[in-house]
Amino acid sequence: MTAENAVMPRVLGLYETHLTVADLKTSTDFYRDVVGLEPVASFEERKVAFLWVDDRKTGMLGLWETGTGPLKMRLHIAFRMTADGVLQAPAILKAKGVEPLGFTGEPVTEPVVLGWMPALSIYFKDPDGHSIEFISVLDDIPDRSFGVRPFSAWQARA
Repeated sequence: MTAENAVMPRVLGLYETHLTVADLKTSTDFYRDVVGLEPVASFEERKVAFLWVDDRKTGMLGLWETGTGPLKMRLHIAFRMTADGVLQAPAILKAKGVEPLGFTGEPVTEPVVLGWMPALSIYFKDPDGHSIEFISVLDDIPDRSFGVRPFSAWQARA
């Protein structure tokens, strides 16, 4: 079967959503103390915080202080998929005329790994420019020092 005729692997669910907020600390406190979400990571230099919705394999909320989102995002949606599905997606997206993107919007040929989770991700834009992500949380031990790099680099770690 050629990539042009391939069917995209099944989406398993909605994994994450992101909100822009006026004050990161106020909003993080609200989602932790009022809504009951568990804070998992914050990156002060990027003015972003992430909170688990249930657990790391179920869902996540990202809070971005106004004007700090990646990919110059308008909105961002991440769909859960199997790891194999995320690995297949770049070739299928490309064959369908959609550019697979890395974390900062650069064209890529393979998914990236967000080491702090860790999760396998591929990004692309919808027709309105919204940031869409296919994501699979990996069973591996988180490695924040890895940053966000290609899956092949994650595999090559010693």
